[in-house]
Amino acid sequence: MTPSVKAFFDPQTFTVSYVVQEPQGQACAIIDSVLDFDHASGRTDTSSADQIVDYVTAQGLKVEWILESHVHADHLSAAPYLQEKLGGQIGIGENIVVVQDTFGKVFNEGTEFQRDGSQFDALFAEGSSFHIGQMRGDVLHTPGHTPACMTYVIGDAAFVGDTLFMPDFGTARCDFPGGSSADLYASIQKILSLPDETRIFVGHDYKAPGRDEYAWETTVGEQKALNVHIGQGRSVEEFVEMRDARDATLAMPRLILPSLQVNMRAGQMPPADEQGDVFMKIPVNKL
Repeated sequence: MTPSVKAFFDPQTFTVSYVVQEPQGQACAIIDSVLDFDHASGRTDTSSADQIVDYVTAQGLKVEWILESHVHADHLSAAPYLQEKLGGQIGIGENIVVVQDTFGKVFNEGTEFQRDGSQFDALFAEGSSFHIGQMRGDVLHTPGHTPACMTYVIGDAAFVGDTLFMPDFGTARCDFPGGSSADLYASIQKILSLPDETRIFVGHDYKAPGRDEYAWETTVGEQKALNVHIGQGRSVEEFVEMRDARDATLAMPRLILPSLQVNMRAGQMPPADEQGDVFMKIPVNKL
């Protein structure tokens, strides 16, 4: 089965969001949405999410799922806004509880912050499945970038989040708390065991040197042959050495602190104070 896939690229965070539609119907899912956030002013905006709302409305689609591939560290999720506007259930991997426990401590959230994943409508495990109308989606647990990373295989399409990028850019970083380059290698092998013709849709694109256009669709076969970090049968030892050395040179994402506080809550803001004002925390020397 070949779903229809519409991509929405956010140039501010280099994120690609997707609307995935069953081929013979109007049911759809939204994957990895973006809530615009200005770091300097602390203001949010729904322009990116409204592009998805407008598309879904114009096409007469019915949203059944709003899926997160993982707890993003580089953008805020628009899942609650989209759910309010369009409906659907919000889903993520069951290891969100690990991420909530880790960053609940980093942000000193206290006992009022639930660390059981209950902010989400559905928690997926390895081997879980779901339906978009008559179309089945299957779930692969693909940790390494984070403990809760999932790949959603829907028909002939795999939505890999940050696990893999375009072949000329490589793979995801693994230096966040709970990350592991060895785990990432194993997860990528799981993805590459899918049929070569499987379409892969990546969560970000940063335009590798020498490429002028943003891109987000490739195939399992292309990744096997051409991925600069993992292609041509690179061994786990070679990959781990390369990935760990590269990660040691990377700065934290610009929006990691607001993103994690919001995304571990399924896109909801931290609780407001008695005056109705919302504040983000800035932990010092924690990351």
